[in-house]
Amino acid sequence: MPTAVITGITGQDGSYLAEWLLGRGYRVVGIVRRASTENFERITQIRDRLELRQADLLDQLSLIEVLKEVRPDEIYNLAAQSFVPTSWQQPVLTAEFDAVGVTRMLEAMRLVAPEARFYQASSSEMFGRVRETPQRETTPFHPRSPYGVAKVYGHYITVNYRESYGLFTCSGILFNHESERRGREFVTRKVSDGVARIKLRLAKELRLGNLTARRDWGFAGDYVQAMWRMLQQPAGDDYVVATGETHSVEELVDVAFRCAGLDWREYVREDPAFLRPAEVDLLIGDASKAHTVLGWKPQVTFAGLVETMVRADVDRLKS
Repeated sequence: MPTAVITGITGQDGSYLAEWLLGRGYRVVGIVRRASTENFERITQIRDRLELRQADLLDQLSLIEVLKEVRPDEIYNLAAQSFVPTSWQQPVLTAEFDAVGVTRMLEAMRLVAPEARFYQASSSEMFGRVRETPQRETTPFHPRSPYGVAKVYGHYITVNYRESYGLFTCSGILFNHESERRGREFVTRKVSDGVARIKLRLAKELRLGNLTARRDWGFAGDYVQAMWRMLQQPAGDDYVVATGETHSVEELVDVAFRCAGLDWREYVREDPAFLRPAEVDLLIGDASKAHTVLGWKPQVTFAGLVETMVRADVDRLKS
């Protein structure tokens, strides 16, 4: 039975990845931060099949102790401060988690689990003001937020530990991936939740920022399979994971409201308060390498994803 350690197991990606690994016969150990209140909502259905250990990306010794005790075959570093607007409000904390925290985990691996295989959650936000379209593994980075900057550091420190120490490390440059488990602060879930509230007459309007921004949106459950496939290869490498399609926020809104039989123009208001200090206008990924090397392709369509999220939020609010 192979053993996998997942940081960020209580998040969207962590919960889907844990389910995927359990289905393949893994022993799954989740690293969670000590908190006064536990938030295990996304892993409730598999909680009794997981081992949870307390550790923190801000605390080097705690990571070393967990890896020494667990002796993992695979390590998936999904924990992060992952909300871009928050990175403007807390840039130093974002850097501690998303940049230095990656180094702490890699250093713990180097010291006590050098035979393990490591996955780092990189991000399309690293491309920022894009230098070419679509974006691929060789596209230069130009991040436009503290989050993007921190992710670039995390990406390159992962490459450096691979090249300098011979560790098996991979970075997945994942483009936007969503689900009904997405946090409600993210635009896709903010839209699906807002549509559900308007449909059920719990709200009268939905306020959003830049409706012209375009993103490459996929389903998180598809993307975690790409993470696993990376660690099954003969050598560590970096891969873009994306659908290869781009849609505007306005398209997202239109599809979501049509799912509920509503016209979005009657309810959506653009609010400057939600605009970024530096906008990322267009992201679209070229996942050809993942298709060829990993044999991975996305299964869920954009429209199917949005419809699933809207229906899930309607059902949640009804109950």
